[in-house]
Amino acid sequence: MTPHDLAAVTGSPIKAVLFDKDGTLLDFQKTWEPALRVAAEHAATGNPALARRLLAVGGMDPESGLVAADSLFAAASTAEIAEAFVATGSPFSVDVLTAALDRIFTAAVADAVVVTDLAAFFARLKARGLATGIASSDSEAAIRGLIARFGMEDLVDFVTGYDTGHGSKPEAGMLLAFAAAVGVAPQEVAMVGDSVHDMKMARAAGAGACYGVLTGAGTHASLTPEADGCLASILEVEALLLARAGV
Repeated sequence: MTPHDLAAVTGSPIKAVLFDKDGTLLDFQKTWEPALRVAAEHAATGNPALARRLLAVGGMDPESGLVAADSLFAAASTAEIAEAFVATGSPFSVDVLTAALDRIFTAAVADAVVVTDLAAFFARLKARGLATGIASSDSEAAIRGLIARFGMEDLVDFVTGYDTGHGSKPEAGMLLAFAAAVGVAPQEVAMVGDSVHDMKMARAAGAGACYGVLTGAGTHASLTPEADGCLASILEVEALLLARAGV
């Protein structure tokens, strides 16, 4: 489906856009393969066989490094990943391992590979009057670290991670909190993400639109049944958002 086709989508004007982070604003594979390997090695306390099992449980092929669509690594919160690691044999408690994984994942911001110039992208949306937010299954600290690294402090209106207090995907809470924070109705919000969890959150909240992007672990096959459109990246979605915003 092309941007021209999708521009014909009707409904409430879009006044705000909520973005997923990993696989949407960041190239998932380039950013997360190294960090996820470090996380598995830490959780396995140096046991190579256990580290491989943990990667597989998370949804990564230990050989290729590819992460499966809608696997734990692609869509789950840090706490959910920690729970799965402990259930698979990691000797840490869930709380201790969650804190350690949060530190590893937050540090990964330093090597994050963005899909475009994020400051310029968000500035264009803001210039057209669109409110913006980021909702991630990562921690709030990791999101804010990304915002600081790329100079987006004045361009993002709302941030929520799994630990912020608005629930987790695919529940509706993150999107509803965003809508309330920026003063719009849920049907005036578009969700942009790379996972079925993102799309289901949008549907549960009554969002006006949800668009899937292919810069993450999601695929056409996984996203198309749930999304209003599935496009290459946020750059293709940008034209749709501005068309729906009527600006």
